[in-house]
Amino acid sequence: MVTHYKVKGHLACGHAGKHLESTSELNRVKCRSCRNTEVYKDARRDARNAARRAQRKARGEAVHNDWRSFWEKRLAAMPGSQRLPRGFQDQPFV
Repeated sequence: MVTHYKVKGHLACGHAGKHLESTSELNRVKCRSCRNTEVYKDARRDARNAARRAQRKARGEAVHNDWRSFWEKRLAAMPGSQRLPRGFQDQPFV
């Protein structure tokens, strides 16, 4: 039997009947007309995006290698002003 997609008490494809099987579970929908509606496609996209977001959040923060601030701290900690290299600018002479 064909399973339709039910949204807010109505079938997405517009069929009507007392004995039609319907569900709001996206993976169980078999009706091609229901699957081709904007409501179904939007719900499917939102479910996929939510799953991807949850997976990314579970993975955690990516370690950001901030080499520039590390280098600036290292240069600031060195004694004297005649140290090499002096920073990120070009050095025309030594």
